[in-house]
Amino acid sequence: MASIVGVGSDSLQGYRWFMDADVGQTPGAQAARELDVDFREIRYGKVSSVEEAAAARGVPVAAVVKSLLVRRGEDNHLLVLVPGDRSISWPKLRAVLRVPRLSMPDATTAFDVTGYERGTITPLGLDLPVVVDERMRGEVITLGSGVHGVAIGLEADDIITSYSAVVADVSNSQPANS
Repeated sequence: MASIVGVGSDSLQGYRWFMDADVGQTPGAQAARELDVDFREIRYGKVSSVEEAAAARGVPVAAVVKSLLVRRGEDNHLLVLVPGDRSISWPKLRAVLRVPRLSMPDATTAFDVTGYERGTITPLGLDLPVVVDERMRGEVITLGSGVHGVAIGLEADDIITSYSAVVADVSNSQPANS
């Protein structure tokens, strides 16, 4: 079972979250507070797949957002946010960004750029361009908090607005067991 603490309206109460007043200090929670957006911090422990994360957070797999660091050039990175049941479509993303080549940096570079380990990366608190898959518009999502085993639940539209994100179709459905 997940434990949560949050700030804001009841719109984020639709999932199986439990209040715990002594949490709320992750980098993601601190950044969400600074942005003045409604959010919930969800503590759930160790998981090893997006399906496990969804079960632990008490949300559908699509609500477990993957924040993926993408390299478009030397010292030129951005975050791409896709639902947990989807993967980046490289041709679609290249077309949206109007670039011929993109890549995923290694874990060391991802940490150097974001300050977060893979599996904890979040746009919250970072000064990077953000691309959000269009399927997330209007949805309640969960994403990394900067700490393993803790997620931030919020409205995707708050991320879109706060980071002036580009919203586009940048994903493909993911085959089962991928």
